[in-house]
Amino acid sequence: VQLQASGGGAVQAGDSLRLSCLASTRTFSSYVIGWFRQAPGKEREFVAGITWGLKTDYATSVKGRFTVNRDNAKNTVYLHMNSLKPEDTAVYYCAARLEGDFGYWGQGTQVTVSS
Repeated sequence: VQLQASGGGAVQAGDSLRLSCLASTRTFSSYVIGWFRQAPGKEREFVAGITWGLKTDYATSVKGRFTVNRDNAKNTVYLHMNSLKPEDTAVYYCAARLEGDFGYWGQGTQVTVSS
């Protein structure tokens, strides 16, 4: 599975962005897709995820501001980010798994939020 994340950019605090994760697999709907981020000097952290059954999960820090959804017809998962804060600045990655750990990772897209 190859994953391509896109949609990052430089925005002001309070703005919104939508990230996209495009997957190259015919069985996309079977995969759990997760979004992760890594800020400079920090460890990578989980942001949000969505299962094949459309169950979603969010990190506490983004709950109520970020929304994840998927369009299986387009092999794409979206991360809608609202009310962005400077602490959301990071490289955002999407990842995929069928079971167990996330074994497939995209290349990352930079999100920079200025105050």
